[in-house]
Amino acid sequence: MTETRTQKQLRGFVGDDKPSWDDYARCVHCGLCLNHCPTYRLWGMEADSPRGRIRQMLLVDQGELELGDGFVTHIDRCLDCRACETACPSGVEYGKLVEFARAQIEQQHPRGLFSRLARDAFLRQLLPYPRRIAAVARLLKFYQRSGLNTLARGAGVLKLLGLDARERLMPRIDDRFFFSELGQTFPAQGPQRARVAFFAGCIAQVTFTKLNEATIRVLTANGCEVVVPGGQLCCGALAVHAGVRDVARDLARANMDVFLRESFDAIVTNAAGCGSTLKEYPHLFAGGDPAHPQAEAFFAKMRDISEFLADLGLTAPMRELSLRVTYQDSCHLAHGQRIKDAPRKLIRAVPGVELIEMFRSDDCCGSAGIYNVTQNTASMEILEEKMRYAAATKAPVIVTANPGCLLQLRAGAALHHTGQEILHVVELLDRAM
Repeated sequence: MTETRTQKQLRGFVGDDKPSWDDYARCVHCGLCLNHCPTYRLWGMEADSPRGRIRQMLLVDQGELELGDGFVTHIDRCLDCRACETACPSGVEYGKLVEFARAQIEQQHPRGLFSRLARDAFLRQLLPYPRRIAAVARLLKFYQRSGLNTLARGAGVLKLLGLDARERLMPRIDDRFFFSELGQTFPAQGPQRARVAFFAGCIAQVTFTKLNEATIRVLTANGCEVVVPGGQLCCGALAVHAGVRDVARDLARANMDVFLRESFDAIVTNAAGCGSTLKEYPHLFAGGDPAHPQAEAFFAKMRDISEFLADLGLTAPMRELSLRVTYQDSCHLAHGQRIKDAPRKLIRAVPGVELIEMFRSDDCCGSAGIYNVTQNTASMEILEEKMRYAAATKAPVIVTANPGCLLQLRAGAALHHTGQEILHVVELLDRAM
């Protein structure tokens, strides 16, 4: 069969595990994914459903559909929540397909000037550089603490710039950054049961320092020596989701070099979104690439914190918490990593905690990386439905497993006045310990 222009360009993704015809053909268009797709349920448009998007991807790949604004719009609207993968009886790897579609768009479709500059600044000039993240965080901390944020809202500047809703989703910058913990080792309490490396994230190091500290406390309390390797960088998830795969590959190589220098029983993360990408490093490198065996070795060690603790077993004593909670499945834990039982097992292990299951608990909350920034209106509509289901449980606490979900749900609790506290699974365990 003659190779199309798009297929020739797709070969330009050097070192990638590229989709084949079989990857697309596995979708039999049965429609079982439709009710699980947030954007299809929101708009009812076939072009914004998983099977509709796959059809468009295939037509673009075959040169029968222009890679134009229409295609880009429908691909950009996807949350990449991968709920369709869980629902699919044919085993379609939708996440892999949509990420390659975005890589095609990145290489072949000229975006607007502001979009290009913003994407380049965030994905290429900021996230790969911890010192730059810290510097920007200090500026944002001044903005939040000095009262400038209140002034900007009150004067209507943010609304005029169309940033009002997005600014309210901005995480509060920590007083102290987790970067200072890099390179340190934390000994196990009691007999050592495991030696683990902790992946601390990038933005999380300036916004979720307390969560990272709680993660270390819970691990050490349960007999783990915890090493926080210096030199670790952003996992590359946001770059992968945006189609900027060259940046993702560079970050993957750096992280693999850092984490595979020593012998660990596991590499652990508390961020489901990061964990999903970290486990899929082999997708970034083709079988013949020298980095592929490294990626496979890295994948073999990678664990989500809930997955690791559920397998290891909790041994630290816990006090009773008289608490009713509900659990929101983080998409990239439930659908990307297929882990649903482990966090629930940990929640139920806390004395006195009653778990009330939420209706459609594994539906996306609308965070989806930076989807709540790039597709804010759709994100807020999806969040509204999620908060309705959460409020119906009458549980005063919502537990989840990903920092992005924490931010989104906290914004939802404030916007919809549910009065619910939002905790990570690890934070619940830490509170009991």
